[in-house]
Amino acid sequence: MHKFEEKTLNTEKIYDGKVIKLQVDDVKLPNGQTSKREIVKHPGAVAILALTSENKIILVEQYRKPMDRALVEIPAGKLEPGEEPATTAARELEEETGYECKNLEHLISFYTSPGFADELIHLYIASGITKKENPKSADEDEFVELIEATLEEAIQLLKEEKIYDAKTAYAIQYLQLKEALSK
Repeated sequence: MHKFEEKTLNTEKIYDGKVIKLQVDDVKLPNGQTSKREIVKHPGAVAILALTSENKIILVEQYRKPMDRALVEIPAGKLEPGEEPATTAARELEEETGYECKNLEHLISFYTSPGFADELIHLYIASGITKKENPKSADEDEFVELIEATLEEAIQLLKEEKIYDAKTAYAIQYLQLKEALSK
């Protein structure tokens, strides 16, 4: 048992949706007091840093309702039940961009908002990408525009707050660090 562990006393399921579940847990704190924790349960997701042979980053622009605006992001998507993250990554790359890849390497996995959600994103880097003739189509409710950007252009999109999500910023910073270390 960890010294800061919170023991769950009761779980009340509030919502069971298509993507997320919401629950409220009553917990016993390390000091013996009790508290409530609102928790978003998520199946997990993947994000793909796909690089063309010209070293351009494949991005997608799509409308994000929670922010009421369009964002530019690396391709990503949620894990399906029983699906391995690498399989999800290859599928999402094809569905969102029409590309397939020869090489798919896991970079890192990270929690997006551990204060209230258990979403874990698995970040992959895809290389040897080629456009498929007949790619799998995107989800019916998903509308995206494909963008190919150099690292410098992606950094500019960050500055302009067109790229404004953590997974994409993380991927761009990874490339910046990789480039800096290779000099």
